[in-house]
Amino acid sequence: QVQLVESGGGLVQAGGSLRLSCAASGSIFSFNTMGWYRQAPGKQRELVAASTSGGSTNYADSVKGRFTISRDNAKNTVFLQMNSLKPEDTAVYYCKLNMVLRDYWGQGTQVTVSS
Repeated sequence: QVQLVESGGGLVQAGGSLRLSCAASGSIFSFNTMGWYRQAPGKQRELVAASTSGGSTNYADSVKGRFTISRDNAKNTVFLQMNSLKPEDTAVYYCKLNMVLRDYWGQGTQVTVSS
C-alpha cells in the first residue's frame, strides 16, 4: 500500500517563502515521477512542478523562476521550495506519485498567501 504524506503548508505574506515536503511510503519503484499540483477554490487542479527519478523537471509557467522542485530518491521524498509567493498561489497543494501507469495522491496541504 502506497501512502503520501505532505507537510509544510501554512499562511505567509506576499513575497515570503514556504517549503513543502512529501514523503512516500510502501512499495515504491525506482522509476517514477513525483510532482506537486494545486487547486484553488472554484478552479481545476493544475500541475505546479514535477520531477522524474531520472532528474528531469518541468514547471508551470506561472511558477518558473520562483518555485524549485527537488527530491531525495533514497527517502522517496519530494520537496517544493516556493519563493516570492503571490496571493494567486493560494491553493491546496497536492503531492502526486506516478509509477507503473498509476497515480497516487496525498491528502493535500493548504497554502495561503496574504496580500
